[in-house]
Amino acid sequence: MNLILASKSPRRIELLKQIHPEFSVEPAKGEEIVPEGATPAETVMALARAKAEEIAANHPDELVVGSDTVVAVDNQILGKPKSHEHCVEMIRQLSGRRHQVYTGVALALHGEIETFYDVTEVEFYPLSEEEILWYASLEEPYDKAGGYGIQGSFSRWVGGIDGCYFGVVGFPANKLSKLFFDCVGTYPDSI
Repeated sequence: MNLILASKSPRRIELLKQIHPEFSVEPAKGEEIVPEGATPAETVMALARAKAEEIAANHPDELVVGSDTVVAVDNQILGKPKSHEHCVEMIRQLSGRRHQVYTGVALALHGEIETFYDVTEVEFYPLSEEEILWYASLEEPYDKAGGYGIQGSFSRWVGGIDGCYFGVVGFPANKLSKLFFDCVGTYPDSI
């Protein structure tokens, strides 16, 4: 059985290599539609499911992994920055505060789909206006939910996390590995 990752995220690719070294990448291309009134947890599970379903439609006998991540502060979802100004606004909103990072994962196989989410609390030190503007001038924040990468240059302002670090980066690796086992009866490196 082959494994397919429905994402081109470099971070997810690297994390999945640690769990299962051999897989193919076929990014989902569908529009990300957030269900109206959905909580952050419901949102990431719905988006992960849609990605897995899209790719699994063409590969019903392959194990397909879909995933999505959002950042939420005060239960408001922050997506990826659309502009420099939007990035600055998001980092200002997160500066000196705690927020949540939700990652949803879906595994599709033989027409069945299993989904779950993981949430990690992240705390930032207060950033000066100069620091915010400097970070927003980098390329790093623009393909990431919440406008920052915990594993990159932004790491200097992370005061602490409560939960799975890997869930913030792209996949909650331990839960994904367990779900592999639950779905196919073996650990992923045995597939």
